[in-house]
Amino acid sequence: MTSPRGFLRTPSAEMADASWDGSRWVVAGAPVQAEFAEDDVARLRGLRGVHVHWSPGVVPHDVILRLAAAGVPLYSASVPGWLADATLRELITDSGWLTSEADSAGAPVVDLRREEHSVRLRRHALHGEVVGSGGLVSVVVASRRPRMAAFALAQIARQRDVDLEVVYAAHGFPADVVRQAAGGFPFPIEVVEVGGEIPFGDVLNEAVRRASGDYVAKWDDDDWYGPDHLSDLLLARAYAGADVVGTAAEFFYLEPLNVTVRRTDYTSEVVSPHVAGGTILLERAALLEVGGFQPLPRAVDERLLKDVEAAGGSIYRTHGLGYVLRRSTMEEHTWRLPLAHFLRVATNQWRGFRPSRILEAS
Repeated sequence: MTSPRGFLRTPSAEMADASWDGSRWVVAGAPVQAEFAEDDVARLRGLRGVHVHWSPGVVPHDVILRLAAAGVPLYSASVPGWLADATLRELITDSGWLTSEADSAGAPVVDLRREEHSVRLRRHALHGEVVGSGGLVSVVVASRRPRMAAFALAQIARQRDVDLEVVYAAHGFPADVVRQAAGGFPFPIEVVEVGGEIPFGDVLNEAVRRASGDYVAKWDDDDWYGPDHLSDLLLARAYAGADVVGTAAEFFYLEPLNVTVRRTDYTSEVVSPHVAGGTILLERAALLEVGGFQPLPRAVDERLLKDVEAAGGSIYRTHGLGYVLRRSTMEEHTWRLPLAHFLRVATNQWRGFRPSRILEAS
């Protein structure tokens, strides 16, 4: 299976061509066979993308699908009528990612649009192979903020192409607040009330104790998640074979400033000891094997990742385009950094709430 592992966010070369020579596909000047492999992908990683020139007659297109599964950005000005894959037709003729665009500060976002296009292609090509066989995901939420219950549940309710349940731990406030907010919620949900004096790690453990899913996904009550967040994590787990998967912490909404920033110092589609804490997904059995979350008031995510590595487990970081962290004042977060820090490390910034298009914000 080709996969997005090793995807490069910033290309070092321009577009190359792919065409059918009568017996096989030739990509970037070299012939490839239908069993397109990771080594074939590696030589293409630096390209901005591949321009596909279709044969008017029916030819095998397995190589094109393997390029898509690898997240190689593809474009074709037109597609022959014999290609029956309507979604691939639509994606591959989309030229929007090739146009110039800038953020509110005038910095280019062409690489962001390229990566969004890559994510859509890889999802389509890989979806039928791995998504749907992952089992039940238990989404665990531990929150001290009753005012965020409706927001958090609305984010979870958007999830698609995944079987899930929710265990919501009301940390120091009445569980009925969450139950009221859960009216009409489309997934099974259990709400547990936990005393405010209990350490955050143990609150999460109580939620995990009540979970019945094959996987546990940690969810932060104040962050934004795209509708494919969980299915993308299951997808990454399938092609990376990692014990823990999560996303890069890339987009931040600085609420007091009404500014969205994007940082690109964390690479994606790599094995890494660090993923965003609000995006951690792992097998429930594996979580229990390392002793669950440590009974700490903060930094429980970092400690869990260290415990997994100490036990010989692997951690994989996939793309961060479907996740936005909300930053308010330092006092409202267990991860305490001043807003100025996020401005300093930003590659891009926009006025207002401006997530990646992958988030599908309304």
